[in-house]
Amino acid sequence: MLIDTSTSRPGTQTPQTTAARRHDDAPDTAELFARLAVMEDGPERDAVRDELVTAWLPMAHRIAGRFRDRGESVEDLRQVAALGLVKAIDRFDPERGAFESYAVPTITGEVKRHFRDRMWALRVPRRVQELRNKVRVARRELTQTPGSPEPTVAALAAHTGLTEDEINCGLEALESFSTLSLDAELSGDDDGYSLADTLGAPDASYDVVIDRESAKEGLRRLPERERAILYMRFFEDMTQSRIADQLGISQMHVSRLISRSCARVRAEAMGHNGRKGGGRGPSAA
Repeated sequence: MLIDTSTSRPGTQTPQTTAARRHDDAPDTAELFARLAVMEDGPERDAVRDELVTAWLPMAHRIAGRFRDRGESVEDLRQVAALGLVKAIDRFDPERGAFESYAVPTITGEVKRHFRDRMWALRVPRRVQELRNKVRVARRELTQTPGSPEPTVAALAAHTGLTEDEINCGLEALESFSTLSLDAELSGDDDGYSLADTLGAPDASYDVVIDRESAKEGLRRLPERERAILYMRFFEDMTQSRIADQLGISQMHVSRLISRSCARVRAEAMGHNGRKGGGRGPSAA
């Protein structure tokens, strides 16, 4: 169920003074939390819980706003932050301190998990995601001064305490948050080509080489006349009738010899390399 994040009213609670809280969106709800902690499940408890969610929703929105412009819509970020708020309310123990101190890291962690688990186009190890974040923060810190050059790998390593290999891994991950369509154009000119054009494809020539090597031994074992017939048929492209005239036998006999020879060579080739299926036969020899 989606949480209504379009409006947020602090309810009827009396807000704390400005000096007693860090933000204006931190209402005084100590009494509500005290009531919630001792209430049994039921409609009345649900109403108090909903009132707490409404009162603290502006803070959840503020935390969500920290993550804007990272590829996710503000409304979706607010929904994730609101879910984090609900979790914080359900798990909060009023005897352990102020709710805000507990809720802020809980909500922030929920939004960060959303980016980690939902926003990557490809699933990458958590360690790589952490390296990406450290490198991103370090680059921002090292380029805060206007005119600062792009930090080198060595500078990033010194700033973060990471190795240069880890920095390179994080830099690669910076470019891997989203993916490109295979139809994406890589060139804007008339001869533009897509990403798919840069990818390799299986080379059928390898199959031809394998088939030829597989058939060699079987061809060597054939009688000389049958080898000659196969050579004339598949390499000189002679018809069966011409082969029959040249050898002085019938065209039907030539056909039988070709079929028998092909079957024998194929069987030996399949038996030697364990392949399944038809194969190319002597035509690839």
